[in-house]
Amino acid sequence: MKDGPDIARLGSLIGDPARANILAALMAGRALTAGECASEAGIAAPTASGHLARLVEARLLLVEVQGRHRYYRIAGPDVAEAVEAMMGLAARVGLTRTRPGPRDPVMRAARFCYDHLAGAAATGLYARLVENGLLAASASAEGVALTPQGRARLVAEGIDIAALEAKARPLCRACLDWSERRPHLAGGLGAAIAQTALARSWLRRERGSRAVTFAPGGERALLALAGPAGSRGEAGLAAVPRDQDGRWCSPPRTD
Repeated sequence: MKDGPDIARLGSLIGDPARANILAALMAGRALTAGECASEAGIAAPTASGHLARLVEARLLLVEVQGRHRYYRIAGPDVAEAVEAMMGLAARVGLTRTRPGPRDPVMRAARFCYDHLAGAAATGLYARLVENGLLAASASAEGVALTPQGRARLVAEGIDIAALEAKARPLCRACLDWSERRPHLAGGLGAAIAQTALARSWLRRERGSRAVTFAPGGERALLALAGPAGSRGEAGLAAVPRDQDGRWCSPPRTD
């Protein structure tokens, strides 16, 4: 009998299509009821209950009871990071959906990935942070570190770096974005930047979706956290569909 972590069991838990769809839906960072999870997975409610029970038993999900409702959420950042890494790997090796939906351009532009931002906006921000010397390549497993210049800049923006460093979660983590194939910023700092953007109304979350919509000037304000634009800071954003006001948009629905 082999010793060590049982990755085969973990893989089978995540690899079931219904459970994978449930986990992907919960990557928005919000809690969902069993019925909402069933809808996202495209399965019947009783079937979803069985899948949810297995995910809770494996400690991949947490369940909270409020009155008559049970709400399910991702158990923590480590679970979200594992799911996110698998999404990136699937995209890199070509295991993607063959029939993209009408919301996909919006999701590629800007979305929540658990508690931090992903998509073209997030990779643009990451590129500018690196280009302006606020982030630097690191020998750590996370691959990136906040520089003294970056600390001073973000503290001045009201982000409590010391409090983030006191937590067990890594401060910075470079994560390969599954849609952009370039890194975005995860970890405690990535989450703090996302919360700052929400608190300052630079963006808002779309109901029932991981996608976000920027307020007028919100995209510019987010990127300005990293200082002035360089030659690569907004690479990739030009190809994203926009409306007449310059905001990211999806094509008209045809269904």
